[in-house]
Amino acid sequence: MPVEMRIWRIDGEQPRRLTAAVLPSERALEDFLDQDPSLLGSPLLVIGRQVRTPHNKLIDLLAIDADGNLHVLELKRDKTPREVVAQALDYGSWVSTLTRDEVIGIANDHLGQPFEAAFEEAFGEIPPDELNAELQLTIVATNLDSSSERIVTYLREFGVPVNAVFFSYLEDEDRRYLARSWLVDDQAVSMAPGSKKGKRAQWNGQDWYVNFGSHGREWSDGLGFGFVSAGGGPAFSGKLRPIPTGDRVNVYVPGSGYVGIGITLTEAQPFRVAQVHRDGQWLQLADQDLAGSYQHAAPGKEETDDITDWVIPVRWLATVPLNEAFKEAGLFSNPNAACKLRQQFTLERLAEQFGIDSEAE
Repeated sequence: MPVEMRIWRIDGEQPRRLTAAVLPSERALEDFLDQDPSLLGSPLLVIGRQVRTPHNKLIDLLAIDADGNLHVLELKRDKTPREVVAQALDYGSWVSTLTRDEVIGIANDHLGQPFEAAFEEAFGEIPPDELNAELQLTIVATNLDSSSERIVTYLREFGVPVNAVFFSYLEDEDRRYLARSWLVDDQAVSMAPGSKKGKRAQWNGQDWYVNFGSHGREWSDGLGFGFVSAGGGPAFSGKLRPIPTGDRVNVYVPGSGYVGIGITLTEAQPFRVAQVHRDGQWLQLADQDLAGSYQHAAPGKEETDDITDWVIPVRWLATVPLNEAFKEAGLFSNPNAACKLRQQFTLERLAEQFGIDSEAE
């Protein structure tokens, strides 16, 4: 059973126990959780309230954590133990089937701003590619009877991701307090490993994210001569090499934002042999007057393919100088040199900002 939390106020030498009071309504508790779901003990973002299911039922609160996992929060209200547990399981069976797009749609309807931006504000990072990989069911109550405890404990023994939390409401003159106790201390109950596959963002087959980072590289070179690059070792250049000819690259400069979108003209080549297309002709990039440095061998050492920058020539569709880079909450960014750009929110915002069609030219 949950550990009951009691609170005493110390008046001089004499402790005085605060008396339990009756919460005005469990609707008030729902309001508290909607405003600050961290009352449950871990950072959460509420993405839906009174979410209607296909069976015309209403989920009290639907939340998401920093890992992209969903949490169904169901208040006990005046339901019987069997009713509240059955309802939580019913909701969980539906929520577990939600696709990434459906999760984002529910969130956008509730949040009043793009899900990606709200997620970054709540957790300090953009949403992961996979959403709804695991599910947590939480029964919220102002009191918990032994029958509810017994049912929840039994289900947990079979790996059902369910827990119950009990809130005590206390008053001390003009002050009010909430005290929280979990039925089971380990709140992070999840489905068995491998039991459910996360909802991964679909890739459109053409868009790539390219990190035009530092390490000697200068965006003014890429902008002026039409290329992207990565190097200093296979961990960097190896991410760039899979990008095929004719795909679209969305270029990001760390600390600044997105600076350009273009179409690749060839596959990646080592800097020493790479060519770029400028003013209607192909030029040897190594022969050009560049601001950055794209070779990394120590003095007297041979510049090998493993340590040099690799270069992809690009036909720019739209670019901006570094001081006009586009950045806003929720846009995808990643320390990798390159990866498939799956996040639809970022693709739509870039298309709008840079004035290009959603389809590659």
